[in-house]
Amino acid sequence: MRNFFKLILIVLAIIIAIPVVFLTYATITAYNPDYKEILEENTTNDIFADTAVIKLMSWNIGYCGLNAEMDFFYSGGKNVYPKVDVVMNNIRGVKRNLKNNEYVDFMLLQEVDEASLRSYHTNQVDTFINLFKGHHSTFAYNYKTLFVPLPIHKPMGGAISGLQTLSRNTPIKATRYSFEGNFAWPKSLAMLNRCFMVNRYAVSNGKELLVINSHNSAYDDGGLRKAQMQQIKTFVLSEYEKGNYIIIGADWNQSPPNFKNNFSEDIMDFDNVTYIDESFMPSSWTWLFDNNEPTNRRNSIPYTQGKTLTTVIDFYLLSPNIKSLSVKNITDDFRYSDHQAVQATVQLIPEK
Repeated sequence: MRNFFKLILIVLAIIIAIPVVFLTYATITAYNPDYKEILEENTTNDIFADTAVIKLMSWNIGYCGLNAEMDFFYSGGKNVYPKVDVVMNNIRGVKRNLKNNEYVDFMLLQEVDEASLRSYHTNQVDTFINLFKGHHSTFAYNYKTLFVPLPIHKPMGGAISGLQTLSRNTPIKATRYSFEGNFAWPKSLAMLNRCFMVNRYAVSNGKELLVINSHNSAYDDGGLRKAQMQQIKTFVLSEYEKGNYIIIGADWNQSPPNFKNNFSEDIMDFDNVTYIDESFMPSSWTWLFDNNEPTNRRNSIPYTQGKTLTTVIDFYLLSPNIKSLSVKNITDDFRYSDHQAVQATVQLIPEK
């Protein structure tokens, strides 16, 4: 009997020790980047004219795992990640869509996996580098976690992912800026380390064009998003005071100011919507978005047009010295991602 109780105690000790050891190791090895990290600096002859017309495409590709047939457990669905053949088909579809837009000057991509269980450790960063050999690629991590233990029956596992910007011109500098604040420990160990990535390009008048790629917080009560928005505002206003040109293309995880949808087939998600306040930025700044088609769908159920709730949370912000020429959401019925890409054409306004 004594040996039986001893065995029970050993088993209980092991059960208790496993999560303690895991949390300790995960905490020690957690990704804690500096506020500012210079990714690269380059000497280049690439210069934008101060009247340049610039074409952009921004797309959260959902790590090539959130196609139309998928739902997601953390959004109220049942699934964690799809089968490997589905992920590979999504990658082929994303590549095809990107290749069809090869003519743009900038591709701003979010949720690009480098090595994650959810996408079967496919290196999507290298995939897109190889796809566009004539483009310059910059990449910033915003998700490096050892292991996500949820859901218990099929843990999401480790994830290494981030933001990727592909550009025809070579930046003179690329910098990763950490968003301040995060979820409380131990939840923070499994959540993203949000950031925005700033690529700087030379302009013929001696100023700089800043192209910013960002993915703001979701799954919070709004406090993190407010802090992140204030951080971005402070940064871009400071850069604009220097005479620089600023374009932000992002998954903002909130809708633009005064947004009113004009969807013809899809249903607007009014149950879970947050709008950026119309007074958040000076009126001379431009929120550039398309209200005719959605850019994001709810992940609680697979996508069905006219049934699944949708919204617009992917769009651009332009400084006053940039003129908007066009914007269009590229619809593909969320075939390869839970987001749809946004194309835009803008023009730099020369100094007077």
